[in-house]
Amino acid sequence: MKLYGVQLFHKPADGKGTLQKGEYDLSSFGYFQRSKVQELLVFTGQVLIERTHAGERKSVKEQEYFCHVYVRSDNLGAVLFADQEYPQRAAFTLLNKMMEQFCTDFPRRPLPAAEPQAYPALAEQLQKYQDPTKADALTKVQAELDETKIILYDTIESVLQRGERLDDLVEKSEYLSFTSKTFYTEAKKHNSCCVIL
Repeated sequence: MKLYGVQLFHKPADGKGTLQKGEYDLSSFGYFQRSKVQELLVFTGQVLIERTHAGERKSVKEQEYFCHVYVRSDNLGAVLFADQEYPQRAAFTLLNKMMEQFCTDFPRRPLPAAEPQAYPALAEQLQKYQDPTKADALTKVQAELDETKIILYDTIESVLQRGERLDDLVEKSEYLSFTSKTFYTEAKKHNSCCVIL
C-alpha cells in the first residue's frame, strides 16, 4: 500500500481550482521520471477538483492507481493519490484530517496564487499515513481481526497435526486401562487368600 501524493485546492464558485499546497512521495519512480509524474499529478488533481461539486466525494481509478477527491462546502478541496490496495475509507479519513489541519494552520484562505510553498505538516502526514491503520481506527481493528484469524487458523491446524499424536495416546490409554484392570483382578485373586483382621 502506497500513497503518492496529496494536494489541497481552493475551489471558488467558478469551478477552477487553484493549488494551495501539495506534497508527494515519488520515491518509487525513477529519478528522471519524478518531475513529469508530479506535473501529471498536479494536472490530474486540478481536473478532478474542477469536476467535483461541493460536498461530493469521488474515487477515480486510472490503471493501478486511485485518485480520491473530496470538496467541502467551504471551497476547500483535496486529492489523494494512492495505489489500488490503499483502503478507500482510510483515504477519505486522511483527506478529512489533512483539510482540518490546513484550516487550523491557514484560517485566511485562499492563499496567494504564487507557487505553492512546502507545507511540513502535509509532508509529515503523508509519511505517517503510508500505513492505513494509522489513518482509520476501523481499518486498524480489521487488520487486528485478520491477524487474529490467521493465528486461530494456525492454532487449529497445529491442533489437527497434534491430533494424530493424541489418537496414539488415546489408544495407549485404552491399552493401559485394560492392563490396569487385568492387574487389579489378578492382584485381588492373589490377595484373597490372606485376610487381615
